[in-house]
Amino acid sequence: MDAWERKRLAARRGLRVAMDTPARVFTPGAGALPPALAGRRREESVFLSCLADLAGGHAPPHDVVLTGPRGNGKTTLLNWFEGECRAKGGVDVVRLTPSRARTGEELVEALLPATGLRKLLPAKWSVAWIARGEWSPAAPAARLLTERLIARCRARALAVLLDEAHTLDLRVGRLLLNVSQEVRANAPFLLVLAGTPGLPAHLGAMDATFWNRLGEGRVGVGRLDADASREALEKPLAEHGLRIDRDALDAVVGESQGYPYFVQLWGEALWKQHRKSGADRLASPDVDAARPEVAGSVTDYYEDRFLELDQSGLPAVARQVGARFQSAPTLTYEELKDAIDEGLAGQPDRGSVFDGLAALEQLGFVWRPPGQPPPPRYEPGIPSLMGYVLEHHARPPAGARTAARPVRAGTAAPEFDVLAPGDARAVPAPFAVEVE
Repeated sequence: MDAWERKRLAARRGLRVAMDTPARVFTPGAGALPPALAGRRREESVFLSCLADLAGGHAPPHDVVLTGPRGNGKTTLLNWFEGECRAKGGVDVVRLTPSRARTGEELVEALLPATGLRKLLPAKWSVAWIARGEWSPAAPAARLLTERLIARCRARALAVLLDEAHTLDLRVGRLLLNVSQEVRANAPFLLVLAGTPGLPAHLGAMDATFWNRLGEGRVGVGRLDADASREALEKPLAEHGLRIDRDALDAVVGESQGYPYFVQLWGEALWKQHRKSGADRLASPDVDAARPEVAGSVTDYYEDRFLELDQSGLPAVARQVGARFQSAPTLTYEELKDAIDEGLAGQPDRGSVFDGLAALEQLGFVWRPPGQPPPPRYEPGIPSLMGYVLEHHARPPAGARTAARPVRAGTAAPEFDVLAPGDARAVPAPFAVEVE
């Protein structure tokens, strides 16, 4: 068989594999369930215990507050838990985001849908009347919301899942926390709040001090360990009859750093290589062939994160914090504050160290996983992002400020406009963080 014939047969085999195998197995994206939910046994256990309580007709002893940097799978866990509730039966689920609960009126409309709850109201009251009421926790409308929600939950258990809770309006959040506490004391009800590492501080600003007595309901969602990363890649491939060499797998696990979004990006790129080649085994050359596609997506993601830092007035702080993490995998609270203070030095409009830390947590650049023995330590949200900031966004000349422009995928380094102090195009005031 000559070389041309071998190429023709390989092309035919690749086409047959592409037709016989699914186009997509892995799920890089916002909240999509991965083919293998690896490394989340502790989180699953907390949720399943709460579900068992609800299905048994009583409330869990606490709400659940789910925190972690973006891309680690908080929304994925909410989606998984919603599926478990619906599969169990007997438990209703209400999904919320702050954009659907901007006011007390919108909150009550979500929690007490008129079509299903009107029969629970006395004839002279309506859901619309409740929604127009006063929304301090002790106001008549708030008390009536509590009573009607208790009635709803006694008829059928309810789990309320609120994502992106770190952007929830403070007044709406205060109302929701107070109502949740009272309803949970009288009926099978669960409130789950998910958000970035800045969520606990945001909840603390709502003046509902009881919220933090969570026990095991305080759940951190961080990067996967090496074994879980291997499982997240190897198990879905094996289910489709595809093997991956250990050295190739270890290379991917190392480059992904256990960051779930990157693990899924690698899985998707390797699956494409399989569909092209038709082979039943992935090896190091397949990893090399997939790397450019993954690198382009990762670079785009890094640039988006850096622009958030830049728009919040945090590049110098991020560089200093990143440099400190290069010499230590974790930092204490005092060590992290020192690094932020050094990053703020010399800035004419510097904010406070505490505001800087809050902003870095809100953006997920750093975070403190819950449940640590003392003294608790902070970790990078994505260690490789810190390396990227240090390598590709070097410190500008003294006395100048920078405004980063988006870069096209594939370019080696970002371009900058160097701005003189006081330039009208200068970046916004420090730490004005807005995260969607």
